[in-house]
Amino acid sequence: MRTTAAVLIVFVAGLTVGARPDTRMIEWPYYGGDQAGTKWSAAADINRETVTQLAPAWSWKPGEKPIPEFKTQPGSFENTPLMIDNVLYVSTPYNRVVALDAESGRELWAYDPRAYEAGQPPNGTGFVHRGVAAWHDGDSLRIFLNTRDRLICLDGKTGRPVDSFGTKGIISLVDGLKWKVDPRQYTNTSPPVVFRNLVIVGNGVADRLAYPKDPPGDVRAFDAKSGLPVWTFHTVPQAGEPGVETWGDESWKITGHTNVWAPMTLDEGRGLLYLPVSTPSNDFYGGKRPGQNLYAESIVCLDAATGARKWHFQTVHHGIWDYDLPSPPNIVSITPDARAVDAVVQLTKQGLVFVFDRVTGKPVWPIEERPVPASDMPGEQAWPTQPFPTKPPALEALGASEADAIDFTPELHEQAMGALKKLRLGPLYTPPSAQGTLQRPGIIGGANWGGAAFDAASGRLFVKTSNQAHVARLGKPVTVPSELEADYARQGDTSAEFNNGIPLLKGPYGHLTAIDLNHGTIAWKVPFGDLPSLRRHPALKDVALPDRLGAPGAPGAIVTAGGLVFVGGGDGALHAVDTDTGRDLWSAELPRRSSATPMTYRAKNGRQYVVIAVGARTDAELVAFALR
Repeated sequence: MRTTAAVLIVFVAGLTVGARPDTRMIEWPYYGGDQAGTKWSAAADINRETVTQLAPAWSWKPGEKPIPEFKTQPGSFENTPLMIDNVLYVSTPYNRVVALDAESGRELWAYDPRAYEAGQPPNGTGFVHRGVAAWHDGDSLRIFLNTRDRLICLDGKTGRPVDSFGTKGIISLVDGLKWKVDPRQYTNTSPPVVFRNLVIVGNGVADRLAYPKDPPGDVRAFDAKSGLPVWTFHTVPQAGEPGVETWGDESWKITGHTNVWAPMTLDEGRGLLYLPVSTPSNDFYGGKRPGQNLYAESIVCLDAATGARKWHFQTVHHGIWDYDLPSPPNIVSITPDARAVDAVVQLTKQGLVFVFDRVTGKPVWPIEERPVPASDMPGEQAWPTQPFPTKPPALEALGASEADAIDFTPELHEQAMGALKKLRLGPLYTPPSAQGTLQRPGIIGGANWGGAAFDAASGRLFVKTSNQAHVARLGKPVTVPSELEADYARQGDTSAEFNNGIPLLKGPYGHLTAIDLNHGTIAWKVPFGDLPSLRRHPALKDVALPDRLGAPGAPGAIVTAGGLVFVGGGDGALHAVDTDTGRDLWSAELPRRSSATPMTYRAKNGRQYVVIAVGARTDAELVAFALR
């Protein structure tokens, strides 16, 4: 059943029929539902039987606009709110924090950090922010916002900065770094992690900034009460630290990035923090940083109290594909081969799924080092092997060949083949080239920051992925900022399209997959979402297209005890999918493309709500549906 909403909607679930229904409040107190990032909710009033009764409940708009004075404009609305004690805590594209009544969407308070006064962020996403973190200081609720180069502590009741934290509620995140950093080039898009009395932050760095001593990716912990620094973990090891030898030519002295921009997760009981670390600068050429480059593109497990490294695994050696780890690690308990394992799962842009014992770092299934193609770029020393998990299977196609050319019509197939012959094709990890390498999966994945949702009862992990290619063509920097000092950088048209928007390769361009983590197999995989713009293309006017073309997009899914996966995933609709079969049980068209991972909760009034953010710039909106 599909309904159309005229506005971005929040669905509110009514009460299930039966004696003495459970009306207790069920919160969503962390970005990922819990510290483990499972994105699972016990709320089951909306279930396989009732889901067709969902109808619009309320909506709220950030109302943000371009500000000519600062040459800024808000970006995509990517927030997943928290729900604590019947209040939603939302971060907007401009990094404002807004508290909303969980039953009506009524605004209770708003705090504006005025992040736009520093101008437009240099990162490719522009102004986006995915969430905040909460901490209880005795009876008081504190909300932590990491915005640009600052960490701000707010009173959860009033939205005012807490004077006892830092300087009037604010600390600088560039003070204390290993070298001086321009605050305008330092940013944050994902929420902090709170562990006991610590608030732990990563950071974002613009991919196109590549110069000696560009912003480093150090992960740091601060005292949640005072704001004083407690520990630092260098993602690029420094003198005397393990791994420093993997940075040839002493490149550890000048290499930045290698940051943790994606959400982190926590085994709270054991005090173990899991970092998905990204790529060093620059993303597509590593001639100035020969070697394996630890801890880039690694999942790193730290002692959350001290920042000491417990173990790590590098998923890409000497990264030159922008295959940074984009997804929050999922902390799960599974029974592979009938043995109980407390595990952690790391998704990748490549569509590979790495599963480890979360305490020891030992792979649950073997991981093989396999030979990959060499680079022919001057000065580049691509690593000769890369790790491939033997289970689970890859979630998307790896690499590209002429057999993958789109074939909607013979004419389009011929045009696509002509374009492909101009590019370098090959398996996964074919290096970027001056000719232009067709890289698949592309730079949004595979998986991305939406990550996965885990249902402990079935042992299934639900993942929304993209199946898009892009062109990795290298040249001398000419169109990038003057501070770029790379020998080579990605240049020219990077889209893997022809004829004004038709993909070179076959779809579907997005999938929703259920992974059985108890067996390392795929339980089901279905095309997810659609591409209306492709359907409208004049060259496809009279072509019989598949029912679902698939929607590429970074946002992820959540799963509930009601047997449902809720996901927008970059599509123009919100979907409720049966966890057992992958079949759509309900969907509702949205007036704008979904841009965030949803969340759900049961409010004090006894109703379950499903909330999702959609749109961008002046069209951003938080929406809700509920049972009639």
